[in-house]
Amino acid sequence: MTQPEPIPVRVRPEIAELAPYRQGRQAGADAFKLSSNENPFEPLPAVLDALASASAVNRYPDALANRLRERLASEFGVSIDEVHIGAGSVALLSQLITAAAGPGDEVLYAWRSFEAYPTLVTTAGATSVTVPLTDDARHDLPALVDAVTERTRVVLLCSPNNPTGTVISQAEFDAVIDRFPADVLVILDEAYAEFVTDPDAVDGTRVLAERRPNVVVLRTFSKAYGLAGLRVGYALGHARVLDAARSTAIPLSVTAQAEIAALASIDARQELLERVADIAERRDGLVAALRAQGWRVPEAQGNFVWLATGEDTLAVADALHEAGLIVRPFAGAGLRISVGEHESVEKLLRIAASVVKDLPEGHPARR
Repeated sequence: MTQPEPIPVRVRPEIAELAPYRQGRQAGADAFKLSSNENPFEPLPAVLDALASASAVNRYPDALANRLRERLASEFGVSIDEVHIGAGSVALLSQLITAAAGPGDEVLYAWRSFEAYPTLVTTAGATSVTVPLTDDARHDLPALVDAVTERTRVVLLCSPNNPTGTVISQAEFDAVIDRFPADVLVILDEAYAEFVTDPDAVDGTRVLAERRPNVVVLRTFSKAYGLAGLRVGYALGHARVLDAARSTAIPLSVTAQAEIAALASIDARQELLERVADIAERRDGLVAALRAQGWRVPEAQGNFVWLATGEDTLAVADALHEAGLIVRPFAGAGLRISVGEHESVEKLLRIAASVVKDLPEGHPARR
């Protein structure tokens, strides 16, 4: 294997060892892109009209996106200072981790979970501490509590968990939240909250109502609202905690176009949520069909499904790619497959039926 060219200047050793983010395969004209958990529906006409009106790109945006903050504050029954807007929820994660953890500190999370977590922690100078998921691909909350040390500064809880799709229940969350130290930041990452149909799942809005000062809830307009290309997400929590995040933010990173599209999406929420319900129904049908074929599929509450293909992951991803289905492989672990267009689901099931037959008995992806 060819060694990379040395970096010509001094950089932090842990950063030099990090692999730069590389997006998954891009879909060609005849392929379905099921690798990025994007909303397969195009933006609503009202959202496109709002974007068309945002033509003053020669002007800087409102640095705090105050119109959107005010709207979300009203929606969630909090003050404007308890809302923070960022360029996607991943930017907010970066700000919060950087604000709370540095060299010598620990950030605790389940694994496997959102692939950006390790990079964000390392970039902040902190150390990742991971706790394995349970056998059914869920958070092991008691084990997370047991992993807390004097160095723990942040706990990341991803529900629905990306990439496995499983949720933390409200009862599980309630049972452990007071066992985390009160001065440790707990981030409830709910990027896929709108797709959840499990009535027992943890609900960030309920958590907010309990006024827990060390808990921040993250959500985004990228997934359910279909604004992935505009990069806009939001954090809800204690004003002073969010002030710390605001202090680490890159100024003016949320564009006026993103803010306007988010506001228009809130106005069109009912129509958008009808689309979300369609995707959730499609997801449930996909899970049922895959299980019927013999696949072992964890509970799916996002807009994607997880197949624990293990050492066969890249081979299965290649087989799907050859059939015109671009999925997200995590080498040695499994495949995350987004719920896409109806036609993509039909094609995926045809290919998956042939692939699962070739997996040996006892394979982790087989029932």
